[in-house]
Amino acid sequence: MNLRMHALSGYRCATVRILLFFLLLCGSVSIDVVAAVDDPPGAPVVAAPAATSQVAAPVAEIDSGDTAWILTATALVLFMTIPGLALFYGGLVRSQNILSVLMHCLVITAVVSIIWVLFGYSFALDDSGNPVAGVIGIGSFIGGSNKMGLANVMGNVIGTIPELLVAAFQMTFAVITPALIIGAFAERMKFSAVLLFSAIWLIVVYLPICHMTWGGGLFATWGVLDLAGGIVVHVTAGFAALVACIMVGPRKGFPDQAHPPHSTVLTLVGTGMLWMGWFGFNAGSGLAANEAAVMTLIVTHLSASVATLVWMVIEWVKFGKPSVLGAATGSIAGLAAITPASGSVGPIGALAIGAASAMLCFYFATVLKLKLHYDDSLDVFGVHGVGGFLGTVLCGVFVAKSMGGVGLAEGMTIGSQVGVQFAAAAITAVYTVIASVVILLIVKTLVGLRVSDDVETRGLDLGEHGERGYIL
Repeated sequence: MNLRMHALSGYRCATVRILLFFLLLCGSVSIDVVAAVDDPPGAPVVAAPAATSQVAAPVAEIDSGDTAWILTATALVLFMTIPGLALFYGGLVRSQNILSVLMHCLVITAVVSIIWVLFGYSFALDDSGNPVAGVIGIGSFIGGSNKMGLANVMGNVIGTIPELLVAAFQMTFAVITPALIIGAFAERMKFSAVLLFSAIWLIVVYLPICHMTWGGGLFATWGVLDLAGGIVVHVTAGFAALVACIMVGPRKGFPDQAHPPHSTVLTLVGTGMLWMGWFGFNAGSGLAANEAAVMTLIVTHLSASVATLVWMVIEWVKFGKPSVLGAATGSIAGLAAITPASGSVGPIGALAIGAASAMLCFYFATVLKLKLHYDDSLDVFGVHGVGGFLGTVLCGVFVAKSMGGVGLAEGMTIGSQVGVQFAAAAITAVYTVIASVVILLIVKTLVGLRVSDDVETRGLDLGEHGERGYIL
């Protein structure tokens, strides 16, 4: 994303200085990684094609059709969190914990929205301080401060829509990302710890990765393809979820005691809401109502459809019966995997990515999790982390015109594009793991992570909020 803004004037917080120093070290290492998997020494840096950015080059005229579509897409993406994700997760937990899940999604929406307006949008997507091509600097990892409080936004136009609408649309992405993580520690983490972790994690992990990918930062200069958040949303949330479920610990009785969903009906309703909202998530990310947005919508739907069927068939063959929950999970895996590639691949690529995501995510969510005994309660890592990583890498293959995609950027081959995609996703995963461990340790010291055994047994609805989801 290329927004014209001034350089970051300074960082007064010691925590931010430490973050920037660590990111700078990661960037130095990552350049070597990409060189090894991408082009030979001395090869020129290839700028990201327009499809990798959620914001086109600024022009002076607003298009009412584009603006109306992104207003709609913004509402759709918010709809994904409240009520879509809330109901999807809420149905998967036991009845005594449904309100806690709904509360997490609701309040995370409020907290993240305030952070985003105060400074999140500026630090994530202000690219005015970005260094020149081929030079690593602070602007490679974090944005500027000129848009804090949405200052200097009114009256600006990005592509053919108001910049203020871009900020609102991007806010909904920031909202759903930490909300995804709660599925990993559902039914056992303190409400205060959830809020503190979500706020710090957004600042330390989401904002810099968002800038590096969409704000003209490091990954963007490599030519990384990530239209709607395979790296920014799903890899970050998935790998943070893996760390969180391990550090918080398994639910009581796991894995010997079953923890079945209390309402598969609610989960299926939430699945439909997420599927519908994903059209705004992906097809809105081009910031225009055009043919490219239509193709994005089609490939999003195809990937989810084939993943639903593949997951269903796997269960049918393996267990003798196809489950509703399995079909719902498969659809989310297909949606997560197509997200980074949705602006780059055609129908054939979507079918391949959807099928591959169903098979790989099924293994991680139902086989590997039990073998390694980590209690990723609602399969955030197995579906979003694995699916998002897989889709990011496969995007480098199916973007090629020979594979039905929009075509590789000048100077790129399938091999070099895959190398760039893998390197960016891997660096994001490693950084997310390290940062999430540190954040959880800080939260544990300040407020503790886990509820008491009594509260876990009675349920978080009563123990944390003093209410019941159902009075029958």
